[in-house]
Amino acid sequence: MTRVSALEGSFEIAWSFLEKSGELRGATESANIIMDAIEQQLRAGERRTLMLANRAISSYREQVAKAPFVDTRDRDIIWLY
Repeated sequence: MTRVSALEGSFEIAWSFLEKSGELRGATESANIIMDAIEQQLRAGERRTLMLANRAISSYREQVAKAPFVDTRDRDIIWLY
């Protein structure tokens, strides 16, 4: 398996799992956390797609637990001029 296909496959697995479980936050933030975790593992030599995905999910959950997400969608917006 090539590095690119391992990255793509494991990202898709991790993203899909987190999306279905309702754990995803902002798309950019979530994608960056997942990609960073997978890339770090790839640099260390891991190529097994499921292992990459599982560790990325664990890493995502750890980082999310450290930095609570503030959902501003239900808050009033105050415009300052």
